[in-house]
Amino acid sequence: MDLQMAVISIPALMMAVILHEYAHGWVAYKMGDPTAKEFGRLTLNPIPHVDLLGTIILPGMLILIGSPILFGWAKPVPINPLRFRDLRVGTFFVSIAGIVMNIWLALAFALLYRAIMKGYLNFLSDPVLIPLALFSATAVLINLVLAFFNAIPIPPLDGSRAVMSFFSVRYWELFYRFEMYGFLIITLLLFTGVIGRAIFPPILFLWNYLLGRI
Repeated sequence: MDLQMAVISIPALMMAVILHEYAHGWVAYKMGDPTAKEFGRLTLNPIPHVDLLGTIILPGMLILIGSPILFGWAKPVPINPLRFRDLRVGTFFVSIAGIVMNIWLALAFALLYRAIMKGYLNFLSDPVLIPLALFSATAVLINLVLAFFNAIPIPPLDGSRAVMSFFSVRYWELFYRFEMYGFLIITLLLFTGVIGRAIFPPILFLWNYLLGRI
């Protein structure tokens, strides 16, 4: 990844992961849990959301090794499910909130990219349009990666919490106990390429489709 793409990709990644976490906190607040707001995390200010490892170190390392894809995360928003008005409904919607946000962002940036390619923004100069087009295309890809990855139903990813909400509460403890092993399983699946082979074909198809390339 060259310097130009790094300059474009890092802000796109930060926007994706920060808005992902903000969505969790906002939906939790709407479901009756003000914990994120009480901790000052129900804000679009990026600083409270930055995670040293996931938002800075990991993306930086991926750039240094020339990875074609950037990945990372923001600091998890504090949530207390016991404060939800309805525990199971609240858990489901809060769990999918980040995924839905990333999908929405992917669609929004795809529309922006298409508008640029169709000449609707030609009143802007090329020094503005070219970086904006690159940023939009990159943001679509990053948000699709985050949406698909977080939808995997392995604890502690969002997909597992969404699945958990359909089970009786008495079984939830099993999900929470499995989280420590979930990290190991996810790491193993990432390094062996299993997750990549499973999610990247549909991601790349959707990326090209949304950008109007197929």
